[in-house]
Amino acid sequence: MAIESTAPIPPSNMPPLRDPSHRRWWHRFLDVIYAPYCELCAEPLQDGRYLCEGCSASLPRIAAPFCESCGEVFDGRIDTAFICPNCRDLSYDFRFARPVLTSSDAARTLIHGLKYERGLHLARELARIATEAFADPRLCTALAERWTLVPVPMHRARKQSRYYNHSEEIAKHLGKYLGLPVVKALKRVRATPTQTHLSRRQRLQNLRGAIELTGAGRKLDREKTHGLIIIDDVFTTGATVQECARTLKKNQHENIVVVTVMRG
Repeated sequence: MAIESTAPIPPSNMPPLRDPSHRRWWHRFLDVIYAPYCELCAEPLQDGRYLCEGCSASLPRIAAPFCESCGEVFDGRIDTAFICPNCRDLSYDFRFARPVLTSSDAARTLIHGLKYERGLHLARELARIATEAFADPRLCTALAERWTLVPVPMHRARKQSRYYNHSEEIAKHLGKYLGLPVVKALKRVRATPTQTHLSRRQRLQNLRGAIELTGAGRKLDREKTHGLIIIDDVFTTGATVQECARTLKKNQHENIVVVTVMRG
């Protein structure tokens, strides 16, 4: 199956991205002092952008057919909705995950820059990409009802070494673009080893009991919240967002979905 290489056109019921006028003037002021350039091709840019339209469009998007549960792309011909073999025997505490990009060198460069190279400016660009997930018809209700964005938490020790939580920064900008509330409803109470080389089973064991509700999370009104959207940079095995969803369900939240920038 050929994967779409250009950004999808948002449906008519998806609101335009918000970018307040005072922020545009601020970005133009900063452009004079710190000339921005594209993170991938080094083309000079303006208005606080760090990813040119050409490079953004060239990032490979997830396009149908893909797994309705985890977003994994099906490499072949199929005309109906499907659940991939990895998800067929799994029971998630979230309804579905909707990543936007497939894994590529360019996408990994952007995410790696934000996570490990203190490229805080890239959070805006990754959030802009994440808005495309809301073109999925399954998320129309989330926009209409203004569901709450919940970033995946980071343990305080790791946050001190990185200076910020990348998922939180993506969620913050995503909320501004779409006019959705952001609540830090979760906290990581136990530091866990890196999960990069662990299997899904090992990741789940690694995370068990590591995530809890914050005071703000416990105060979320189930009647007014309508639904929660867990935000992260990458969906790989789904173990992290599954533990987040499981924790949120302790507070009787049943309507939970996941949005990520990339499918690992």
